[in-house]
Amino acid sequence: MKESEEIIQALLKFRNERDWEQFHNPKDLALAISIESAELLELFLWKKADEANTEKIKEELADIFSFAFLLAEKYGFDVKEIVLDKIKNNGEKYPVDKAKGTAKKYDEL
Repeated sequence: MKESEEIIQALLKFRNERDWEQFHNPKDLALAISIESAELLELFLWKKADEANTEKIKEELADIFSFAFLLAEKYGFDVKEIVLDKIKNNGEKYPVDKAKGTAKKYDEL
């Protein structure tokens, strides 16, 4: 079993044991990702990056990943495949010879 499948199966088991699938429609999962992302950002608010609590960062990242995996599962997406496809597409938009060392958007390179 792929690691991503193992994670999804564990999430589904946890969710189903609690009868939470009724709350995990795509819209609400997307909203949850956004909310958890804001909670991650809050850990850095008014601090230097190295002052943020790393244990809390791990917790918020886990929440974000969890909801993202559940959303991918809702659509039947293979997490590994969609991430690798995105990296490939970004490689085409941001060729090394133009993008290396710059934060410019692809249409500004």
